[in-house]
Amino acid sequence: MMAVRRSADELFMKAALELAQQGMGLASPNPCVGAIVVDELGRIVGRGVHKYSERKHAEVLAIEAAGALARGNTLYLNLEPCCHTGRTGPCTEAIIAAGVGRVVAAMRDPNPAVAGKGFEQLRAAGIDVVEGILEAEARKLNEAFARYIRTGVPFVTLKSAMSLDGRIALPPRGKPVTPSTTYLIGVSALRQVHCLRHASDAILVGIGTALADDPLLTDRSGLERRRPLLRVVLDSELRLPLDSRIVASAGVGRAGDVVVFCCRASDEARRALEQRGVRVEVVPEPTTSAQPRAAGPTLDLNCVLKTLGEMQVASVLLEGGAKVSGAFLRAGLVDKVWLFYAPKIFGGGVPLASSEEGGCMAEATLLPNITLHHYDEDFAVEGYLRDPYR
Repeated sequence: MMAVRRSADELFMKAALELAQQGMGLASPNPCVGAIVVDELGRIVGRGVHKYSERKHAEVLAIEAAGALARGNTLYLNLEPCCHTGRTGPCTEAIIAAGVGRVVAAMRDPNPAVAGKGFEQLRAAGIDVVEGILEAEARKLNEAFARYIRTGVPFVTLKSAMSLDGRIALPPRGKPVTPSTTYLIGVSALRQVHCLRHASDAILVGIGTALADDPLLTDRSGLERRRPLLRVVLDSELRLPLDSRIVASAGVGRAGDVVVFCCRASDEARRALEQRGVRVEVVPEPTTSAQPRAAGPTLDLNCVLKTLGEMQVASVLLEGGAKVSGAFLRAGLVDKVWLFYAPKIFGGGVPLASSEEGGCMAEATLLPNITLHHYDEDFAVEGYLRDPYR
């Protein structure tokens, strides 16, 4: 009997997780949450998906949709109900008031303001609470939220496309070495790249990539999002051209979606960008051993991430070149990697990550667990450098 109930719980939790996925791009900086109410006959009588702009949480929407049928029945959701007052009242109070008899949740809320207290309130009210159903899937869905709500800084994913021998661009042929301006990976893999962009609040590149490729850095997944993808450029001396595609598209139906970080720049250069709708943030040069100061202007990456966190950016997709990738890796600021590989061998060229001093990474970076994905002729490695829940 227990096995049958467990199987049913997993089936309905899967449905709740699928609903939660619909909040991708629409819920941040809040978590993606889906909820369903199931009656004693196994029928779904209420559904809810949290979207930041609509304020109400998924469990409240599901209970409202179920109406009187919520009483005595089971509520499934992928995240512990909140028990504090924020933009809305405590969801635990709404669940108790509706007379829900049983709550099945995939995981505890990583928010320190909740973190098990929601479950305690429900149990104290006599509600049967079950935790941990499809927990791994639920934790992965809200890994960015977990990092952001606990630290105040965004979850950083390093994405790169490269050859089998780890090169992101061909060897130079009488010209300076720059990232490739052509797509290295195929259409199927590129579709996944834009899914990653859609799941992120911001995309970040260095001035080298901006100058070499003149990219737009937009989300072309075709999926709905609450706010534009924030386009971030690290440009210590504000060399970003005023006629670049990033600057030209700033503030055109997407006000405030371009931010440039600098540490040394003239007032004239700053005003010129700001007049075109670009937000310019001045941060110091690094002073800690975690990010050694290199020759020439550079930026304190910890300050960059802290500032983005203050802007309610919960996740950053890092798509820079070798120097930016190397700097973030050396500073220990990368949480996750998505490395796309094309079936090509360059035999030289630009590596994934390099040092500002001209060397390579001093120590190997270990990914304790990885997942392989196939996209037609290409494949990708997804892996974590640290646990966002710790």
